[in-house]
Amino acid sequence: MKQAATANGPQLTVVDSKLMKRVFYVFAALAVLSVTISLGGKWLGRSIAMAGYTDDTTIHEVVIGNNVIAVPANVIRFDEARRDGIASRLDLYLRYPEMDGYSEAARDDFNHTGSSKSIIFLSFERQVMSRDMSGRFAPIYSALIVQPGTPGPGGTTLYGFSEKSGYFNEVLAVGNRRGKDPFVARCLSGPSGAQSLAPCERDILVGDSLSLTYRFPMEFLGGWQALDAAIAAEATRMLETGRQDDGRSEPREDPLSDF
Repeated sequence: MKQAATANGPQLTVVDSKLMKRVFYVFAALAVLSVTISLGGKWLGRSIAMAGYTDDTTIHEVVIGNNVIAVPANVIRFDEARRDGIASRLDLYLRYPEMDGYSEAARDDFNHTGSSKSIIFLSFERQVMSRDMSGRFAPIYSALIVQPGTPGPGGTTLYGFSEKSGYFNEVLAVGNRRGKDPFVARCLSGPSGAQSLAPCERDILVGDSLSLTYRFPMEFLGGWQALDAAIAAEATRMLETGRQDDGRSEPREDPLSDF
């Protein structure tokens, strides 16, 4: 309603109700659009900042063979793997020595913004070879390395590989363990090793016919005893079922990969 002046005094006229409804709908639509843009911007900004990481600690149970691996989402490397169910492989990452996954407090470590390296990459897969790297030293690696070796970090000995071995730009780090097979890890050397976030690789047997490969910075070799014990303990904690299997099968070549 509005007033209109006439010769006989002010009169009231009716404003078109359809026009008023249109104006109302326009303002309502603009308000909804504004809220949507605000929420969408916050979501997109967070997604960009996370860069594939998640701080979600929901536990997922992943089945590989007869093993159930229970891990929080923020430890699982790839988004598509952050679910319950059967898988042929599970890739994880942990901050060492905290042994935790991604969080706001650990963001710089996972983004590798500092000068030090602290992330370990782990992969669970079905066991293919009968022995882990320690067990393969005597029958396989000892025939492929060049003697003598040179002193390495943490009391290890570093051996170069012979040309026929196929392991180019790699060294074998060996640490003696009383009453047990030696600690054995392969590490990239030269520029490749310097540029890699985790140039050293070692695998161990866990659970029920399960192989765990873990990759770590060369700097961690200095404390290889504590590192290997922490990895074994974490694997035991993650595995809800499974038993150690020491069956025998023919070894296969295991080229260093994923660097």
